[in-house]
Amino acid sequence: MSIVFITSCQVSNRLKTHPHVYIQHEGREAKKWKLIWEDQFNGTSIDTTKWSKIPAGEADWNRHMSMDTACFAMEDGKLILKGINNPDSSRDSRPFLTGGIWSKGKFAFQYGRIEIRAKLGYAQGAWPAIWMLAELDKYGKYPKNGEIDIMEHLNHDSIIYQTTHSYYTLDLRRKNSPPHSGTANIVAGKYHVYGISWYPDRIVFQLDGKDTFSYPRMTELDQSQWPYDQPFFLLIDQQLGGNWVGKVDSKQLPVEMLIDWVKVYQ
Repeated sequence: MSIVFITSCQVSNRLKTHPHVYIQHEGREAKKWKLIWEDQFNGTSIDTTKWSKIPAGEADWNRHMSMDTACFAMEDGKLILKGINNPDSSRDSRPFLTGGIWSKGKFAFQYGRIEIRAKLGYAQGAWPAIWMLAELDKYGKYPKNGEIDIMEHLNHDSIIYQTTHSYYTLDLRRKNSPPHSGTANIVAGKYHVYGISWYPDRIVFQLDGKDTFSYPRMTELDQSQWPYDQPFFLLIDQQLGGNWVGKVDSKQLPVEMLIDWVKVYQ
């Protein structure tokens, strides 16, 4: 399915220097949401006008990211992101390979609502995540631009974590003023809709359309408390291992994360 855009004069401004960036018009948050972008994953391959595969890096979350086609599938209108045992260590010495996609450089937005319908797999060391990072780096290097974790899941837990990270929470260690994280219960093997409604003064986390946790802008605090006044792009990835989630049990792999659709409104 092609990208859906509503006329920019109604909903968003598109930056001339970055036309893939959609800035919600002031005052839109008080009006009815309108769909501006979506992917139903009905094709036979990842739509490269919307997404790129996430490359490997040095952090826990991207240490095992791979371009290998074994980590990706499109079946029955679903995108499948996999965490697998590496089938060929002669080409790649890493023990595990994982699949992830991001909209970096292809779609980003500032304020609005995003929903992702997904089903999570369970395994020791599995760490599926749906999250957002800043597209234009308004305030400098990470974590000064902030991070919005729509959903993170660990191992066999029956809860998800929904979190904001920033210079304020990580470097200044102000994690409880205001509280920057919440949890919500999920059912194993069931599709859920993970999302946020993002306003100029708060980020409201949601599960299956219901509010679960809210992070407010506090103007009386250090300015670094609210870096969320800039465009963010989306990441969806099936991560494996790391200090937080713990060691991977290779016998429990492969593990899969199924994505039904992604919808963004402003």
